[in-house]
Amino acid sequence: MSVAELVASLRESRGFRHKTDIAGVVSSLARQLPGGAGALGQAVALGDDCAALADSDGYLLFAIEGMVSDFVQAMPWFAGYSSVMVNVSDIYAMGGRPLAVVDALWSEGIEAAHEVLAGMAAASLAYGVPIVGGHTNARSDRAQLAVSIVGRATALLSSFNARPGDRLLMAVDLRGQFEEPYPFWNASVGAPAARLRDDLELLPRLAESGLCDAAKDISMAGALGTALMLLECSRVGARIDLDALPKPASVPLARWLTAFPSFGFLLAVREEQVDAVLAQFDARSLACAEIGTVDTSRQVVVRRGDDTAVLWDFSGEPFIIPTGQVPR
Repeated sequence: MSVAELVASLRESRGFRHKTDIAGVVSSLARQLPGGAGALGQAVALGDDCAALADSDGYLLFAIEGMVSDFVQAMPWFAGYSSVMVNVSDIYAMGGRPLAVVDALWSEGIEAAHEVLAGMAAASLAYGVPIVGGHTNARSDRAQLAVSIVGRATALLSSFNARPGDRLLMAVDLRGQFEEPYPFWNASVGAPAARLRDDLELLPRLAESGLCDAAKDISMAGALGTALMLLECSRVGARIDLDALPKPASVPLARWLTAFPSFGFLLAVREEQVDAVLAQFDARSLACAEIGTVDTSRQVVVRRGDDTAVLWDFSGEPFIIPTGQVPR
């Protein structure tokens, strides 16, 4: 498959389409608020992994994730587990540490909710994050699940801090497998809880040490879709080498580009800090590699050898943030 064909496939993927819907939501919200979306009073604009509310102790982090209904129906235990896991990842991606989660669960009867709740409880124990309340409707005609989380940070990692000249790094736990037939790369279920927590602790340590201030967790849009979100928020572009992406040897590139890993982050790191950041992940046996360079182009160009293609051009097409909403 050529790079142009890979790009065309990604742009039509479910993960990309779900993310491009965000621009319409942000635009609609901005029209309803005096002063636009920037009037919400948070430390970072809309587009980051969490809302960050500054206070005397640093930042209160607040996020929510919804599980698509077909996933909840087909894999209720893993959907419950994932609902906590992805929220925890959002908090760490901002340089924070999670405090607690609440859930909103709809099911057709109590029995149908048991597996979802069992998965949530397993993730709560694995990551050491309590479930402190929520909302339940056991008389719904379909399965639906959303989970919200709060956390705290003293120093932020943000999608709005990437700068031209930064090196784009991808960190991922390759000690996993796909949850077939879905694109979820599961390196979490069954792993030692202490290892999971200590691996995630790398992110706030990077923020607090000053080694990094720009990051995003890899979402349903995959590594390249997540890169687009980070770069668009920072009003920059990048050149990305697809051959440099950390990847399981047995997984085809086209599938890996749509993967949603249980532990996966993109970081924009100043050149002089790259070696120190790579060493942090290597010390924990986590794959981390430099995959590209941030520039001023407002375009994201991907390549394999001499084969290149433009993945996105922010100057002509927004990805998640409508024109005029990205802070300058």
